[in-house]
Order: sequence, then C-alpha cells, then structure tokens
Amino acid sequence: MAMPLVEMRGVSKRYGGVQALDGAELALWPGEIHALVGDNAAGKSTLIKVLSGAVPADAAEILFEGQRVEIREPRDAKRLGIETVYQDLALADNLDVPANIFLGRELSRGGVGRLLLDLRRMDAEARGLLERLRIRVPSLRRPVATLSGGQRQSVAIARCMYFNARVVILDEPTASLGVAETAQVHELVRDMRLHDLAVLMISHNLNHVLGVSDRITVMKAGCTVGSRVARETTQEEILRMILTGRADREPAETVTR
Repeated sequence: MAMPLVEMRGVSKRYGGVQALDGAELALWPGEIHALVGDNAAGKSTLIKVLSGAVPADAAEILFEGQRVEIREPRDAKRLGIETVYQDLALADNLDVPANIFLGRELSRGGVGRLLLDLRRMDAEARGLLERLRIRVPSLRRPVATLSGGQRQSVAIARCMYFNARVVILDEPTASLGVAETAQVHELVRDMRLHDLAVLMISHNLNHVLGVSDRITVMKAGCTVGSRVARETTQEEILRMILTGRADREPAETVTR
C-alpha cells in the first residue's frame, strides 16, 4: 500500500491531573507485526484503548486507509475491522470453543415464528477457522477453561479473525504463558501476516518483541519516542529509547544485529 492502513496523529488523553497521552503518534501497515513498548505509564494501554474505541481521545486525528474516521466507542472500531484481545481474553470459561468464537455475535437460523441458534453451522465454521489458522485444541466441545493458556489465547485471536478483522490488537499476549505456549502463540501471530492483517502487540519482553515483530514503536510519558525496523535495531537501542525518551541513534555499527 502507498499509505498506512491506520495512522494516529496528535493523540491526547487526560485523566484528571494525569496526562496519559500527549500528542502520541502511530502508523500501522497491513501484513506487519508492530510492537508497542515502553515502561509502565508510558501510554501504551491508553493508546490501544483509543484505537479500539474503549476510551475516547481528548484530541486525535485517526486515518483509516487515508480517510479520516471517528472512533468514539468499540462498535466504531469493529465497523472498521479493528479487533482487540485484552489480557483477560474475555472468554466464557464454561462455554466451548464455537460458543466463545461467536459469543455476542451468534449465528442463527429461522424457526417457526422465531430465530434459533445455528449450532451446527457455528461448529462447522469454528472447525474450519481453526484448521485455516493451524490452531490445535483437544476438542471443540471442551469448555475453554480446560484448555491451556496458549490454546485459550489462540481461541481469542481466532474469534477476532473470523469477523473480517483488518487490525488485531494484542495486549501482552504471552504475559502468563510458558515457553511452549509462547512459541505456539508467536507462530499464530506470524501466520497472521499471510492474511494481510496489521497486528499491534503490546509487550514488555524485548526478546519476544525482537523475535516476532517487524517494527517497534517506543513510548514514554504519553509521547511517541520513535519507531525502528526490528531487524535493523538491537535490544540495547530499544532499551535506551525506553529509558531516555530519546530516539537519536548511536553509530551504525552499534545498532546492527
């Protein structure tokens, strides 16, 4: 594309006496995994909440495919194809995989004077979706509470992708996962490139960020410090940007991998 899929410019948000965002900027391109990093209170969570419609910005210019859009609530974001997987995953533990994928957006069929849930179609659609995404679960019929952390995260991501997502926001997707489960989720995130999605991922683990992302944006004190192409930077440079809030580069030989 000649332009980013999403551009956020001059994003500001204040909570009482706290300036959570102060002119923050972000650009997302289709087919890329974009990591958002920074210390606690850097503004990362607030920025993704603005993009997802969870909180309205006090000031912002948001462009989607080059056109200015207003995102004031979650349905505005969903209408554009922006889906979010938060840390709590928002899964119903007592329900099975198909029921969670279609939670709140269930498929129905006509009955005699009423609409009925189309359980057979939801099962078939869920099975096909998991096969396309190479997500393996022991059984579609098991309550998601019985699945591993990596499998639960994968189900939450699959739910986003079924509904024609263009942008998927992942809030600390591997924060509570073990090594094997983290690798499983990272494999799924990489596969999302094949669907031409823009993936925005918050993470505190710089090793994970450098291993899975294409670009990295650093935030500090509600501002955007700068962005780097992952393969052209180092953990040391990203850490220096996080700590100092400055984007000036060291000599080239110190930042090549």
